[in-house]
Amino acid sequence: MHELGIVFYIIRDVKKAAEENKVNHISAVVINIGEVSTIVPHMLTDCWQWAADKEELLKGAELKIKTIPAVTHCDGCGKEYPTVAHGKICPHCGSEDTWLAQGREVEIKEIEVEN
Repeated sequence: MHELGIVFYIIRDVKKAAEENKVNHISAVVINIGEVSTIVPHMLTDCWQWAADKEELLKGAELKIKTIPAVTHCDGCGKEYPTVAHGKICPHCGSEDTWLAQGREVEIKEIEVEN
């Protein structure tokens, strides 16, 4: 389960941002997760709840997950298409000369603080 390791990295980065901005408590963290990132959202949320409650700065903070759809670009015809529905072969021209344009991301989008 790599979700716990990812949570530790998120917490590290959030703590650093909070320190730099003199924030005393965080109410929520919003992250973008790509549709084909191999992260299981409910497992990430479970790990977050366990780990965040051990940090005073994050106690009770919610983890909000936004899913970024996987999109593949075809160099054969120049079109993009939904990766999960079609895989590596372009549904427009049948080319295998394709690459993943988005959908693998794991990034902190926002950190919400209490006033």
